[in-house]
Amino acid sequence: MERTLPAQDKFDLQQNYRRYLKFQDQYEAAFEKLKSAKASRVWLAALVALLFSFASEFFLGAAFALFALYFYRMAVAWYESFQIDEGREEVLRWFGSKGLRFEGRILYFRDDSMLETPLDPFAEEIYG
Repeated sequence: MERTLPAQDKFDLQQNYRRYLKFQDQYEAAFEKLKSAKASRVWLAALVALLFSFASEFFLGAAFALFALYFYRMAVAWYESFQIDEGREEVLRWFGSKGLRFEGRILYFRDDSMLETPLDPFAEEIYG
């Protein structure tokens, strides 16, 4: 038996599918930005400046500024990824309420455990 979705949900399904793909792309970009911020070696320069700070107040200020830059970049990247993840989770909950789920960027019915029949929300035959 071929499963179908209600025809009145067609517009909402297609719009939320587009929203999910947009959030997924933004989430991947924000996650890369967060990884880049964490991998930054600015804190090493701050540590070196901190070692020289015993001899000069300038280096103490420079160390503080470099540490502040490092933690600011991490905080901004984390906040952006958190905001995007919230929107993505909201869309995923909406699809879950309709009996659908995502595996990556592909949409399936929730009970399709073998992931054999992906859904195309823009195909007319899935709407009844």
